[in-house]
Amino acid sequence: MAMAKTEYSRKVEGEGFAQAKASEIPVSPKHAIEIADFIRHMNTTDAIAYLEEVVAKKKAIPFKHFNRNVAHKKSLVKWGPGRYPVKASQAYIKLLKSVGKNAEYIGLDTEKLEIIHLTANRGRGHDSFFPRAMGRATPKRRETVNLEVIVQEAQ
Repeated sequence: MAMAKTEYSRKVEGEGFAQAKASEIPVSPKHAIEIADFIRHMNTTDAIAYLEEVVAKKKAIPFKHFNRNVAHKKSLVKWGPGRYPVKASQAYIKLLKSVGKNAEYIGLDTEKLEIIHLTANRGRGHDSFFPRAMGRATPKRRETVNLEVIVQEAQ
C-alpha cells in the first residue's frame, strides 16, 4: 500500500515560521476550502475565536466558490450565502492550536502569529456502504481532506 504524501506544498526558508499539517481528516472538502479561503492572512487568535463562534452557530462562513443553492445568513456583512460548517471548523481549530504550540516551542510570540499559507486539498476517498431495506446496500464514498498551515510572527 502506498504511503501518504508527508511533505508540505510550500517550502519555507528562514526563521520566524511555524507549520502544521493534518492528513485525511473526515470532513467535507468544500467546507474546508471555503474556511481556508476565509481565514487565510488572519491572526491565529482571531481565526480561532471566529471558528469557535461558527461552532456555536453564531457567525457564518461566507461561501464564495461553492455557493449554489446556499441560503443567505444574517450574520454575514457585505456577503449573502454562507453556512455553519461545524465539523470542519473543529478540525481547523485543532490545527491552529497545534501550529500555535509548534510556534511556542520554536520561541515565537503566539499572540502575533499571522497565517501566511493555508491549503485544503481533497484526500483519499474511502468506499463504504449505506444500508437499505430488505438486506440491500448502496455504495457511497467517504471524503477526506488534507490541511496544512504555515504561520509567521508579525512585526
